[in-house]
Amino acid sequence: MSNRQEKIEAFGRLLDVLNVLRAECPWDKKQTENSLRPNTIEEVFELSDAIIKQDVHNVCKELGDVLLHVCFYARIFEEHEDFDIKDVCNQLVDKLIYRHPHVYRPSQIGKPHPIPISQESEEEKSEESNGGSITSELVVENWEKLKLKEKDGNKSVLAGVPDALPSIIKAYRIQDKTRNVGFDWENSEDVWDKVHEEIDELKKELAENNHDRSVAEFGDFLFSMINVARHYHINPDTALERTNQKFVRRFNYIEEKCKGQGRELMELSLAEMDEWWNEAKRKEHENEE
Repeated sequence: MSNRQEKIEAFGRLLDVLNVLRAECPWDKKQTENSLRPNTIEEVFELSDAIIKQDVHNVCKELGDVLLHVCFYARIFEEHEDFDIKDVCNQLVDKLIYRHPHVYRPSQIGKPHPIPISQESEEEKSEESNGGSITSELVVENWEKLKLKEKDGNKSVLAGVPDALPSIIKAYRIQDKTRNVGFDWENSEDVWDKVHEEIDELKKELAENNHDRSVAEFGDFLFSMINVARHYHINPDTALERTNQKFVRRFNYIEEKCKGQGRELMELSLAEMDEWWNEAKRKEHENEE
């Protein structure tokens, strides 16, 4: 793997090429932060897709595309004389130092070469230390508390949840953030009582053919199931996407079998589709063993 100097040189090479393209390429010249935004969203979804598929080659490629967009935005705002990529990096580093008091002292904020507590001399460590034993759960809890104290940080617990997040991810983040300030079920088993309550209410509204209430109760039911996933350390978005991909694979198998027999999908009976579906399922399990 590359050493630190090689990584710095590669990043500098990216900035150099981007500067040339911004000056000489007609397409790059006309881009603004608003014109890039839809493409950025697409690139992040492509990265997410590659990660879920464990496609290492494309993870590397898509990370490059996302990095390009980060640098491109910084370049655009540099032209507006608002900030540049150095400011982006420094603000990020200072935020990381501030939010990791178990690793860095606040005095390291703004330092060009911040020194973690673990690398301090014994005399420095003997002074007030923020290190010691700490769990990953406590790190997350402290992270949210520190964000509320920052000068430019979130003014409320849920202010940092973007409105544009996909609904499942948004629900998970809302629940996770409120958990960090103590608003959560005490026991994972308690969440199931809420799930049963919500599904009973949903069934009632569906039976009464009340569409608006059914929509509301279906949302409540989904929210409670996302709570279940969170309590059992399952990312609901990842879980659902794995099911989506599994469904696509198995349905594609049915379609291929159908074409192999020179038939149309609409000609198949549900029993035939089920037979081929189960066949695809068996083949998947055989490949996993």
